[in-house]
Amino acid sequence: EEHIAEVVSMMTGIPVKKVAKQELDKLAHMEASIQAKIIGQENAISKVVRAIQRNRAGLKDPNKPIGSFIFLGPTGVGKTQLAKEIAIQLFDSADALVRIDMSEYM
Repeated sequence: EEHIAEVVSMMTGIPVKKVAKQELDKLAHMEASIQAKIIGQENAISKVVRAIQRNRAGLKDPNKPIGSFIFLGPTGVGKTQLAKEIAIQLFDSADALVRIDMSEYM
């Protein structure tokens, strides 16, 4: 992690401590930030954010993905929006989301 922070610091000119602090701040406020945008999915948001926080804190196998999440439910409950918000929180862009609409395969 230190090496990654150093590379990011070199590329952006932002001091290493500031990069690490921004990541910690983002993780600390992630749940509230997502819940402010997604209504009625508090439990799902909480579980996904906790999985992400465990990953970022180094409490899981580094050879495994951040998490594998399957969002199921009827149209309009916030599945896609939650995935987009997670992508924005983690990668600063909703374009980082890979979406597969399984209804196309029925």
